[in-house]
Amino acid sequence: MSKPPMVADHIDPHIAQRLQEGSFDDPFAILGPHKVGRATWVTALDPGARSMNAVIGSKTYPLAPVPSAPSLFSGKVPAGKAYRLQGSDGAATWDYDDAYRFGPVLGEMDEYLLGEGTHLRVWQALGAHVMTHESVAGTNFAVWAPNARRVSVVGDFNAWDGRRHVMRRRGASGIWEIFIPGVGEGATYKYELVGRDGGLLPQKADPVGFGAQHPPQTASVVRDISGYGWRDKKWMSAREAKNNREAPISIYEVHLGSWRRKYDEGGRPLSYKEAAKELVNYVADMGFTHIELMPISEFPFDGSWGYQPVGMYAPTIRFGPPHEFRDLVDAAHAKGIGVLTDWVPAHFPTDPHGLAMFDGTHLYEHSDPREGFHHDWNTLIYNFGRNEVANFLISNALYWLEEYHLDGLRVDAVASMLYRDYSRKDGEWVPNVHGGRENLEAISLIQRLNTITYGEVPGIMTAAEESTSFPAVSRPVDGGGLGFGFKWNMGWMNDTLSYIQNEPIHRKYHHHQMTFGLHYAFSENFILPISHDEVVHGKGSMLQKMPGNEWEKFANLRAYYGFMWGHPGKKLLFMGCEIAQGHEWKHDEQIAWDLLQFPYHQGVQNLIRDLNKIYAETPSLHRYDCEERGFQWIELNDAENSIFAWIRRGEENDAPVVVVCNFTPVERRWKCGFPKAGSWEEVINSDAEIYGGGNRGNFGKINALDESYMGQPAAADVTLPPLSTVMFRLNKREEKNAKKTN
Repeated sequence: MSKPPMVADHIDPHIAQRLQEGSFDDPFAILGPHKVGRATWVTALDPGARSMNAVIGSKTYPLAPVPSAPSLFSGKVPAGKAYRLQGSDGAATWDYDDAYRFGPVLGEMDEYLLGEGTHLRVWQALGAHVMTHESVAGTNFAVWAPNARRVSVVGDFNAWDGRRHVMRRRGASGIWEIFIPGVGEGATYKYELVGRDGGLLPQKADPVGFGAQHPPQTASVVRDISGYGWRDKKWMSAREAKNNREAPISIYEVHLGSWRRKYDEGGRPLSYKEAAKELVNYVADMGFTHIELMPISEFPFDGSWGYQPVGMYAPTIRFGPPHEFRDLVDAAHAKGIGVLTDWVPAHFPTDPHGLAMFDGTHLYEHSDPREGFHHDWNTLIYNFGRNEVANFLISNALYWLEEYHLDGLRVDAVASMLYRDYSRKDGEWVPNVHGGRENLEAISLIQRLNTITYGEVPGIMTAAEESTSFPAVSRPVDGGGLGFGFKWNMGWMNDTLSYIQNEPIHRKYHHHQMTFGLHYAFSENFILPISHDEVVHGKGSMLQKMPGNEWEKFANLRAYYGFMWGHPGKKLLFMGCEIAQGHEWKHDEQIAWDLLQFPYHQGVQNLIRDLNKIYAETPSLHRYDCEERGFQWIELNDAENSIFAWIRRGEENDAPVVVVCNFTPVERRWKCGFPKAGSWEEVINSDAEIYGGGNRGNFGKINALDESYMGQPAAADVTLPPLSTVMFRLNKREEKNAKKTN
């Protein structure tokens, strides 16, 4: 007959009670194995157990209930031996490894850098990491919550009971961690925190969690993101040439949830793996060089389109787990296509499971609503000046670039970050230390972001959605700029869309709207964006914006796209715009692909495909997109006829291109200056029959004669179809045979 276990009398009854109720913040000081005199005692907490044993090999060592806390058990065991716990409620028995017998995972350097806010790869320390620790498989959890009294991991594995896995506080860094054996891929979890005042806070999703449940569920999910077999080494080593300012960059912006849906399966969106075939093949066929995904990080509300993220480190589960998102990126790279994502560091939603009041204090956000609340979006603004918060954001950018091989980030709502008075009235904002309106902390964060990402991840690009005239957005940081690779040209977009929506008879009064952009076209590295924002909220689809009857609407749209692809600047087009979708974009429906059965819609798609092809294969149309030497006006003042003509140039040996736009519904025979005599191919005519036009034009080529005209050394009479853009490229093979004729 075995002897009854000794009753532990070395545990303070008050501490025992606090352990049992989950209010003690240093459980590792009591739970697990500890020396008491010369003996080793194991103390365990299990609220469901009536009895408890420690099991070492084939031997069982009873643990006695602590009198002041019946859920607490303690007893002697042999020193230095790994043990498992065996609990019983009288009807059932269970056994498990004790989380409190394991040492910490994070090292002192992690703790130091995290506390200092200089750990560039926060995700390698914080979050939930599947691992083998001290020869046992499990997951290490770590979270930053400096003002919490107690932090616990709760999940399906512990009945969501915050008493069972109270975490270890790591000194003054504000980091809490615990290794929980037996927890692995797919486990759901949250953090349960007790605030400064002792009150229980709403359970929080992991700020650095790699996975999340399907909304509207809000828990984080353990995801093992290690060990993916990338096959894109060739792309990664050569992509710098695909992402720089001299490259042809034509971006297809995609909302993955509504690009295509499986209506024979309840209308679900494509998975990442399906998109890796269908979307990637389509983009390759259309000739786009990059896919830009609207925010891919986890977000609770479908109607936010991802621009109110909660899980900044979690690819949304809507389309599959993390490795399958990598499948999409890898497939794009195999086709020579770059992948960008919209990234949202400007603000975050107030959802109770998110970052708001994370540890009971304004940890991630400003406490003053004049600095910390966006009235436009009902969201919270990050405290950009707090080192740990800036570190969280910069690390997040690196995370997407390094872990998912993304080729760049389009940073959302930059203007709202740059100005303290953004969308605020007098008295609703706080000036900076110099009394000005610039957000100096946000500017510093952006400059660090670009310096670090470009320095750490070769070949990537960053682009700013910045709607003001803030200077030097896409200029290097060491020259006083913000350091972005590119900037969206919102002014060009607003002006040209305003122009094209006018009836042709009135366009002569708005002629400057099409030319004004060239006054500043080379002050930044611009991307010309026709994005999702232009086809929602009552703005109408691109086709709806066009005036006139059906034929005129399509002709106007084709002419506008030709103008855009001939204009200096990289290109961006939102999905559906390439098929002239008839209605506004709807995030819960797929693109109206059925329209492609109609020639006009098929024609616009054909035009975009050919514009991309000509743009990519013609250096003069892309090499100096961002430099003045790549552009020269031929005719910018013919407002009466609404005609625009210009030259695009590359290097000396690159064939120049002449672009001519006719924005009236009148066919014209128009004499145009050319930079060189010789044969010029008509490489684009938006009125071609294949595009849905009337097939009027120049029979594929014109011959420019040695005749000074419009400030150019040569001239030719060209046919300008109504509402059209035509492009002529010098035929270098026939150039030497050109000669003057009468």
